[in-house]
Amino acid sequence: MSEIGFSLNLSAEQFLPYYQGIVKNIQVVSWDGKTLRFPANILRPYVLNSGIKGDFVLEYDMNNKFSGIRKLEADNSGGGQGVSYKV
Repeated sequence: MSEIGFSLNLSAEQFLPYYQGIVKNIQVVSWDGKTLRFPANILRPYVLNSGIKGDFVLEYDMNNKFSGIRKLEADNSGGGQGVSYKV
């Protein structure tokens, strides 16, 4: 399994078209400069009334197929643990 990190900061208003399914994919730039595109619905568990904000790690298999995502804690002193969502 491989993983790649990125940061996201979208207000509730900005995320609404993704949440409603009007826009299907999110495109971000990873911390190492790679462009990532993935289905917006994988972020639904992390959406709050204020939107979605934080550092995330996207997990994928050797065929580049999504296998999970986790949100890193604001204070990573706990070894990078966070809330996870797996398929």
